[in-house]
Amino acid sequence: MTQASTPPSKSIRTLIGVRGMDKAAGLRVAETLLQMDGVLKATPDDGQIEVHYDPSRHTVMDLIRTVRQQGFLAGML
Repeated sequence: MTQASTPPSKSIRTLIGVRGMDKAAGLRVAETLLQMDGVLKATPDDGQIEVHYDPSRHTVMDLIRTVRQQGFLAGML
């Protein structure tokens, strides 16, 4: 599990489906998401990533775009 800090109560949790993402790639995607200001936690699993983020800083589409920029097909679960 990769974590920047403990998610505050105002964070939102979302699951993003990521086609073709294995464990190693998931760790890279999580690190990229954690570089975004307001992303508090990113936990990859086979085919998905759980993200806790501050909704006043990002939308789900911002997160999905970031995953797609890593070369993966991604969308909401």
